[in-house]
Amino acid sequence: MREPAGSPLPQRFYARDTVRVARDLLGCILETSLGGARTVGQVVEVEAYVGPHDPADHGYRNRKTERNAALFGPPGTSYVYLIYGVHWCFNAVTEREGYPAAVLVRALEPLVGLEIMAQRRGSDDPRRLCSGPGRLCQALGITGERSGERLADGPVRICRPRRADRITVGAGPRVGISRAADWPLRFYVEGSKWLSRRS
Repeated sequence: MREPAGSPLPQRFYARDTVRVARDLLGCILETSLGGARTVGQVVEVEAYVGPHDPADHGYRNRKTERNAALFGPPGTSYVYLIYGVHWCFNAVTEREGYPAAVLVRALEPLVGLEIMAQRRGSDDPRRLCSGPGRLCQALGITGERSGERLADGPVRICRPRRADRITVGAGPRVGISRAADWPLRFYVEGSKWLSRRS
């Protein structure tokens, strides 16, 4: 298989409106080099969390805590948090430092390291490896230790695709939240079989 990852996305890519960043992340490559293994997937589904006015954002009303401190960090860094005490969720911080906005990566098309992903996930069904934020973090080995790291040159990177295929972007409400649940801030690649849920 041809190498899927091109150059890492620069900080200026993330230092923009969160919705624009979310849409532009579709088709990009998320790559990890952790535990002596390389795993790679193409981003097919994301959600935007757009700042202190967003009731579903962890930084709603600019409330900064030890748990969400990385969300207030510089653009182009990671924000990784735990849900239900079990599942890690990976986000790319956007806009400007001190402004709590980020893009949650919800699903990937697995490309490289599928055997490692399957071992980590305890499943050999390719469609269940990265179809959901908790699943993809487990498959790629992403944990809270990675929170606050730069995404251009750390062990978790987001890169341009070496081959940029044309995609159609779909949009709809975010998943699994109770506040601002109807805001159409979930974006996905239309027709992808790797989504966390049917659109």
